[in-house]
Amino acid sequence: MAGFDTVVSEMRAAEAAAGRAPESVTLIAVSKTQPEARIAAVLDTGHRIFGENRVQEAQGRWPGYRARYGAVDLHLIGPLQTNKARAAVELFDAIHTVDRPRLVDTLSRLAQERGASPRLFVQVNTGQEPQKAGCLPAEVDALVAQIRAAGLPVVGLMCIPPAEGDPVPHFRALATMAARNGLAGLSMGMSGDFAAAIAEGATHVRVGSAIFGDRG
Repeated sequence: MAGFDTVVSEMRAAEAAAGRAPESVTLIAVSKTQPEARIAAVLDTGHRIFGENRVQEAQGRWPGYRARYGAVDLHLIGPLQTNKARAAVELFDAIHTVDRPRLVDTLSRLAQERGASPRLFVQVNTGQEPQKAGCLPAEVDALVAQIRAAGLPVVGLMCIPPAEGDPVPHFRALATMAARNGLAGLSMGMSGDFAAAIAEGATHVRVGSAIFGDRG
């Protein structure tokens, strides 16, 4: 698939330019709202790491793909309502959008019931935009501490910079917050800015339209 191959090539170039090891950045192919044929085309390349925004949409799609293609590492990258948390932890391998204490409490209870938890990223609203999900930068340390106290696997931070303006200051701020909390994971960078995110230390980039084309 041409878009997928181009993104992988650009990622490798960005890793090299940043002095990072080849394949040190995880590519999450964002399949939300994409036609089934496009998703199957990426699966046919051998790629097995995908991101979805909505629990319900993912429920209707990924059990069938897993039955057909085998194991897929599935990441929730959209906001998570507490009433969808049970379905989310049963389906997803990683959740990038933990952003409030009540959700942590719910995930902790579910982990105790199941004996397992997805990997967790704390979403940070680095632009402090009122319409956007994510905890405020001043809340990060306390939320990470709560997750750790609950025994949950918090692996990193995630951000979506404001649509307008330079994303680099937001990537740098996220990296600073992660380092302060001893977190290695940085989920940052999308189709338009993933090369800049890699230069700033991203460990996971979330790429949709550059791989699949415009959404169906």
